Amino acid sequence: MATTRQKSAARRNIKRAVAVSASRRRRGLEPKRGKHPLSSHAEREIPSTKFAFPKERKEPLTDARHVRNAVARFNQVEDVSQSERNAAWRRIKSAAKKYGIEISIAKPKARSR
Repeated sequence: MATTRQKSAARRNIKRAVAVSASRRRRGLEPKRGKHPLSSHAEREIPSTKFAFPKERKEPLTDARHVRNAVARFNQVEDVSQSERNAAWRRIKSAAKKYGIEISIAKPKARSR
């Protein structure tokens, strides 16, 4: 349950955000969006071949940032077979080479439960 003080602070923050957004529009600029470069619509438009795990459409490999993220989260992907995991690692290595990202040769080990 929010206190009165929290509610008034939230209202002030909303007013500031609206004012900044309106100011940017008056100057002919687009309002700032979140930092994630792919919206859900943009992610749906990516062909399955651009994902490390195409069947599940997990871990997009569209730019260097996403490739680094795919490497970091490789072991966290669940419900995939070992052959899918091997194929995904090959796709990740290929994308890393394309974007000039150095990764270790060894594939990360799967997490044990």
